[in-house]
Amino acid sequence: MPLEFHASEALTFGVELELMVLNTRDYNLSRGAPDLLARLAKRKLPGEVKPEITESMIEVNSAVNRRHAKLIEELAVVRDAITAEAERLNLAIAGGGSHPFHQWQERRIFPSERFLHVSTLYGYLAKQFTVFGQHIHVGVENGDDAVYLTHALGPYIPHFIALSASSPFSQGVDTSFETSRLHAVSAFPLSGQMPPVVTWHEFNRYFDEMAGYGIVASMKDFYWDIRPKPEYGTIEIRICDTPLTMEGAAQLAAYAQTLAAHLLANRRRGPLEPQYRVYGYNRFQACRFGYEAQLIDPYTRTSVRLREHLLDTLERIGPDGERLGAKEPLEGLWRMAQASQNDSGWLRDRYAELKSMPDVVRVQALRWKESAREEAAQGRA
Repeated sequence: MPLEFHASEALTFGVELELMVLNTRDYNLSRGAPDLLARLAKRKLPGEVKPEITESMIEVNSAVNRRHAKLIEELAVVRDAITAEAERLNLAIAGGGSHPFHQWQERRIFPSERFLHVSTLYGYLAKQFTVFGQHIHVGVENGDDAVYLTHALGPYIPHFIALSASSPFSQGVDTSFETSRLHAVSAFPLSGQMPPVVTWHEFNRYFDEMAGYGIVASMKDFYWDIRPKPEYGTIEIRICDTPLTMEGAAQLAAYAQTLAAHLLANRRRGPLEPQYRVYGYNRFQACRFGYEAQLIDPYTRTSVRLREHLLDTLERIGPDGERLGAKEPLEGLWRMAQASQNDSGWLRDRYAELKSMPDVVRVQALRWKESAREEAAQGRA
């Protein structure tokens, strides 16, 4: 049966943020999500706060927004409510793409029908999926636009990786990667990127074939870096680590909205196969080296440092950002890229100072709570 694409207002946007639930003794992950969610259910909040795959995680879903300023106002309300209720339970909340020292085997699957199904299907990978990402939804008017934008955003995925990177540590060690989180995602068989279909009709044929094999039942079964979400009328960028601050999350959303606006207004069509021949390599480079990654352009057969490619892109889309009310967050991202700063660097700096993984997570949680407004003003959040 064909998937119906439910049109939405173009360039509206929203975010999903997966957050750590911590104890306040040694700042390891806690199984406190069920109790925390029960308290939050009594509050009237914008958007939604819901469970994630293990009991050490929660997920924040924003409402649909048109402007960055409204999104950041909403996220501040939700952040403050979650932090307050967590403190009443002697818990703490933190952003970041991975917990620096937790052991995956200690996690417990949240007892919902879908999460238990995922655990049954994927075994130990489900618990190893206790990593924390930001997803960004951008509204589009029809399925063909969703397919186009999913492909058009592909070459810019390394930008989102470098800007959001906040998972340098895993299982108690420095991985030497800017983001270690994406290795957990890549382990799933339906990860990666959408096949090179070019219309919604072609996508439906592909989906029907995969459903006919019994491999998928819905779009949730695809763990792609970017995927259409026909039930919402959006495309969903799934590549980002959760930032350490809600300001950082809102900046990334503003970048996604502005970049989508620019790509829709300046459409370029061409063969998709060259783009996907280098996709995995460019993705790896960004995960490993961040701003210093060397990106390959398969059409010109040249390479460029990610930092320069990102700065050039931010300059090019500046007029679109100003029109959308995103001038300030884009300028903040430009300053970050110019100085080669991200949350992975901040976490490594804190470990160099504190010499203790639990203390790193403690200040990580404090940063989420306070949102580091002073650092945001200096272009560091």
